[in-house]
Amino acid sequence: MSRSVPHLVFVMCDHQRADSLGMMQAGVEVAPALNGLAARGTAFTRAYSTCPLCVPARTALATGRYPTATGVITNDWRGDSARDCTPIHQLLYEAGWEVAHIGVHHVRVRPELRERVPFALWVDQADHREYLEERGVVEDKAALSAFRRPVRERHGDVFEVKPYSNTRTAVWPHPAESFLDRYWCRRAAEFVRAKHDRPFALFLYLWAPHPPLRVPEPYASMFDPERLELPANVGVPSPGEPAGRRLGIAAQLAEGVSDAEWRRVWAAHLGLVRLAHDGIGEVLRAVDESGLGDDTLTVFTVDHGEHLGQHGMYQKMEMYEQALRIPLVLAGPQIRTQRVDQPVSHLDVLPTLLELLGLAGMPEADGRSLVPCLREGIPPSPRPVFAQYSGNPAAGDMRRCILRERWKAVFDPRDTAELYDLEADPLEMENLAADPKWKTLLAE
Repeated sequence: MSRSVPHLVFVMCDHQRADSLGMMQAGVEVAPALNGLAARGTAFTRAYSTCPLCVPARTALATGRYPTATGVITNDWRGDSARDCTPIHQLLYEAGWEVAHIGVHHVRVRPELRERVPFALWVDQADHREYLEERGVVEDKAALSAFRRPVRERHGDVFEVKPYSNTRTAVWPHPAESFLDRYWCRRAAEFVRAKHDRPFALFLYLWAPHPPLRVPEPYASMFDPERLELPANVGVPSPGEPAGRRLGIAAQLAEGVSDAEWRRVWAAHLGLVRLAHDGIGEVLRAVDESGLGDDTLTVFTVDHGEHLGQHGMYQKMEMYEQALRIPLVLAGPQIRTQRVDQPVSHLDVLPTLLELLGLAGMPEADGRSLVPCLREGIPPSPRPVFAQYSGNPAAGDMRRCILRERWKAVFDPRDTAELYDLEADPLEMENLAADPKWKTLLAE
């Protein structure tokens, strides 16, 4: 029998692409835990982030509000610009859930998250550093500088030089069990197996496959670079790309990277995805082995995707599908097994979870509940999906994106517009914005 109030296991990765769902590369399954969830739940194949950047995306997801509503429009690590928006962690705690946080802390609200919620468990990077020190594992911080590349980024109307994670790959020379994400997954499995007197909500925020691309064995050798099938536009900018795109961070990070190097980047990235999902599988097994499988709502998603060389770009921070489209899978009591191809937004997650967990909705939320789709198979009604980017550490490059069924439009106040037919041109290599034929559609 399912509980009237189920447990929640909410898992996020960082930089994992939407096409990882069901992907096989070099004869190896890339994301088995995600595929397992999709086999018994609902997979939204066209889910989109509100922002292709960590902190704005995660804060928007947790609060159900656009970045311009939360105040967090850039990677504001200290939360200086954050506003008083209620996160899902607080809503669940106040409704009686035991709430745990394990992983990166990228949700920025005021008051701060830990001031709002007395977490039953909080595990972050500091705990992992202590774990490594106890085992005599010392990271060579000087060597990490080789995994950074200086780029010129726009701050307002000026450019400043800042370092970003580059495309360098290497083997992490320690056991995979000691790797950050595997440590966090182990702690998450322990939390699930512990005794709980009330429903729990576990938020597991993994770092992988975010660069730097240092990968422990056996994952470093799991995907043979020469056997990988890469998209045709790796290393190839769109002919109709706005002139200013080559000044963006993502384009600069990809400058001078050879085809062979992109293959190594893909192999390392896929290795980190598989490492993360082997750990997630451990958490999901703990749920089943604890007899909680029928009483647990499980959600998997990511903050944003990763270009991996497509369009001659690396990391995120642009509006192409590789950076903006994300995996979103829900499984649990009364949720259908299905694939849904209509566009949905990250902002739909919070209203959906509140309804699934029997809680009152949030009138101020910018998304909508997807429960009719999850429970009855009713497709989400057509609705534009919006995304925004306003710079990384400070307001700078600006993009605004509108998705409507097969069409995507991107607007930049400093550059020409973009319009893509995602059905006819899934790689977004033909910008139709300048074609008079589509003038009315673009205006709409």
